[in-house]
Amino acid sequence: MGSHRRPAEPGLDRSTRVTVLSAAAATAAAALAAVPAGAAPQDKPSDTRATVDRLYEQAEQATEAYNKADERADKLRAQVERARDSIARGQERINQMRGALGALAGAQYREGGIDPTLQLMLSSDPEGYLDKATALDRVSTRQAGQLTDLRQAQRGLAQQRTEAGRKLAELEKSRAVVARHKRLVENKLAQARRLLNSLPSEEREAYDRSSRSGAGRAELPELGGAPSSSRAAAAIAAARSAIGRPYVWGANGPSGFDCSGLMQWSYAQAGVGLPRTSQAQRYAGRQVPLAQAQPGDLVTYRDDASHIGMYMGNGQVVHAPYPGAPVRYDPVGMMPVSSVTRV
Repeated sequence: MGSHRRPAEPGLDRSTRVTVLSAAAATAAAALAAVPAGAAPQDKPSDTRATVDRLYEQAEQATEAYNKADERADKLRAQVERARDSIARGQERINQMRGALGALAGAQYREGGIDPTLQLMLSSDPEGYLDKATALDRVSTRQAGQLTDLRQAQRGLAQQRTEAGRKLAELEKSRAVVARHKRLVENKLAQARRLLNSLPSEEREAYDRSSRSGAGRAELPELGGAPSSSRAAAAIAAARSAIGRPYVWGANGPSGFDCSGLMQWSYAQAGVGLPRTSQAQRYAGRQVPLAQAQPGDLVTYRDDASHIGMYMGNGQVVHAPYPGAPVRYDPVGMMPVSSVTRV
């Protein structure tokens, strides 16, 4: 099943993101509502298996949306933390500036009283007085510069606080989207399990042994051809080491994986940072024709690139198929191939 994440686009276009995520949720919800909760008595096992496959495909798509939302929440969370740190540093600087002005005021007082302008500037609302042009005529050059710096720092801090508040509100919305997509995935997987359990035991065992192409394997075949690079070779070694580990939706290793999580983890072992989603991984390198695929290339499936595997040569990919099917080899043509990417 596909877990995958595309790096968030620069900026925080909230309306666009919320619209996209809401549309994805609505689409997934509609698909979910259209699938029966269990097999009808007249359904043939082949029909039930086809429905289970369709549920897994829909769950992959919902997982993709989940991973995107979760990645966005992570980025927003980091931005909020950085904003808080920056605000704290800004407040400390303002406190130091006010302290310096206070020391200057003390010196003036000892020399015969505080200038009325400075008294106003050290009050709770110095900006109001600074906005009056005549004030600058009554403050020394040094004081005017310090007080102007203070005003600018206060305005900058206010802007940072406003932006931090906006990001925090966006983070809370993103968390809600994550939770919604998580429920969609869990519902689809629960439906798939119920349908599988409705099959006769021999049919269920046959399904567990097979992939969507009916030829899943856990043994280690020889590579068919040379990897495209040394980093591809390292990623291949990592992916092969993951054979037999369980499919876990939303996971990127090392104990469990979803499809894009396996690709991200494998290339991370080679020192290469891939984006989290299969749709983003699709564009993480140079696209080549399937006929020119080399071991280590990424193979994405379906038009929406909701599933991904790593080409191993000899017409085989290694991938994390779906819940209940561990990381394994399958024929590259198990599903419609949408692209091949050389990292």
